[in-house]
Amino acid sequence: MNILMTGATGFIGRALIPHFNHDHVTILTRNPTRAYNQLGHHIHAVDNLDSFDNFDQFDAIINLAGEPIINKRWSDKQKERICQSRWDITQQLVDKIKASSNPPHTFLSGSAVGIYGDNQDKTIDESTSLDINDNDFAQNVCYRWEQIALEAQSEQTRVCLIRTGIVLGKQGGALARMLLPYQLGLGGKIGDGKQYFPWIHIQDMIKGIIFLLNHPEAHGAFNFTAPTPVTNKVFSQTLAATLKRPHILFTPAWILKLGLGESAQLLLDSQRALPNKLQQEGFNFSFPCIEQALKQTLCD
Repeated sequence: MNILMTGATGFIGRALIPHFNHDHVTILTRNPTRAYNQLGHHIHAVDNLDSFDNFDQFDAIINLAGEPIINKRWSDKQKERICQSRWDITQQLVDKIKASSNPPHTFLSGSAVGIYGDNQDKTIDESTSLDINDNDFAQNVCYRWEQIALEAQSEQTRVCLIRTGIVLGKQGGALARMLLPYQLGLGGKIGDGKQYFPWIHIQDMIKGIIFLLNHPEAHGAFNFTAPTPVTNKVFSQTLAATLKRPHILFTPAWILKLGLGESAQLLLDSQRALPNKLQQEGFNFSFPCIEQALKQTLCD
């Protein structure tokens, strides 16, 4: 298969690339030299899409590009960077797909469960109607991102939207950033800890992407979250127990808001998201439970 991929040097992309050794993979990256050093020379790296009039040569596009949304406070400049890193590249990909006489048969494009907004303890899945709140930045980022991607849908090209939860892996992502305080015995719940934490193991994340790539009947939005979401308190207790550390402290919501500003909502909002559509298509999770996922990640 001839695949074009964005976001290949990110946490998920780096884990995905080794599974395409028997495919021809072209990646879009700002720094091809660094990409070759990270990923190997079996890929082809380009630093822009201007050399492509269309995407007739590609069978599939995997779009994982995007400025990390939690790393910095949401200043106006950072908000613009978050939006444009998702919207602009997705629009470029869509335009090239639409310009193709023989377009890629599959377009897998990133999104996040943040599109559902704060749902407290309500169970949500892909059939849940979206109530877009103009004041919810993360929700609006995802909604516009998906709307752009869906422009590529046609009789020749199917679009799958990957609504990702918190991806758990030791080599990157949220878990790697939170490990140190837990290892020092300083970990604990955030706020009241009742907000749901929609997580997925990195191996299931990669398996899910490959599953959608290889199942031509699949299309539309898919929640990439484990089938057993847990509250922040349960996740925090399980992480501390896995590391054999105490679970005594907690971070009040007001301190989080003081330190992170508006972006604190990502840690305080609740999405009890279920991967019903992915499971209905026949996908089986290797790590459905948080205890098993954390043990494999941190202890094996």
